[in-house]
Amino acid sequence: MKYLLLCCFDETRWEAIPESQRDGIIREYGELVQSLHKSGHHLASARLQSSSSATTVRSNDGKLVVTDGPFAETKEQLGGYHLIECKDLDEALSIAKRIPPVRYGGTVEVRPLLA
Repeated sequence: MKYLLLCCFDETRWEAIPESQRDGIIREYGELVQSLHKSGHHLASARLQSSSSATTVRSNDGKLVVTDGPFAETKEQLGGYHLIECKDLDEALSIAKRIPPVRYGGTVEVRPLLA
């Protein structure tokens, strides 16, 4: 079964972490992705640019409106994703728990893909 791991973190909180520590987190991320690739779980990953680079399209009274910025006002922003292949939700959750920013206040939404 395929799962999408949506990785979210408060961008201002991320910027407050010392650069040397952020570099270590990014290294851990790289090691995790390599491990998932070797085990056959990893299908795709990407890190996103800051939410300030986002553009949103929505409908307002039947008219399409394009605005700068992310869709929702939230404390955390989507920072990246991982598409993984797992036997079940428990295995997907065990991988999500290994994502480094979770230990620093980040969250990972684990969502199965429709077949």
